[in-house]
Amino acid sequence: MTPSTGPLRIHERYHPRVEANWMVKVHIGERTVLVKARDLSMAGLFLLGHPADTTRQLTVTLPLPGIGDITTACTIVRREAHGVALEFVDLDWDHFLLLARYLHPRLP
Repeated sequence: MTPSTGPLRIHERYHPRVEANWMVKVHIGERTVLVKARDLSMAGLFLLGHPADTTRQLTVTLPLPGIGDITTACTIVRREAHGVALEFVDLDWDHFLLLARYLHPRLP
């Protein structure tokens, strides 16, 4: 019998994604840069950009069209050739509701 290295981790998405073909403000220290978002969910978003390899957390401002802006911290959970997957860290209740209001009519 071969010893296992631990439980197999299967990534399942709990929240459906919607297209978010708009620019997001990424705050890096004193600078703010615009990066295009590919998709968005209640848990996070995918950015078509590459922060430094040492960067683990970012603060982003999401301009939700017709709803308002949300500024929140995110953790980089995956890096790919085309960008990075971010997970929301401290989405407060008001921002959570704004995000839900934006996403709900766009869900499949």
